[in-house]
Amino acid sequence: MMSNARCWKQQLAALAIATSLLSGCATDGSEPGIATACPPVVEYTRELQARAADELDLLPEGSAIAEMLADYSVMRTQVRSCRV
Repeated sequence: MMSNARCWKQQLAALAIATSLLSGCATDGSEPGIATACPPVVEYTRELQARAADELDLLPEGSAIAEMLADYSVMRTQVRSCRV
């Protein structure tokens, strides 16, 4: 009589791999409240925004600060969409 242990090992390995791959597709965090918490967005007055824009114009072309502010702008947009 032939043993079917080898067949079961292959099926078990395939199941383990599939489970591992599918767990990477999960959209919820394992700890509730951590992945869904949105930090607050500080609101700036129009006057402060205008002053910041004027100061930004004074920076040299290719300034590191200008690049960082562009990244900050993207992060603020992402946080706003998180709150919706």
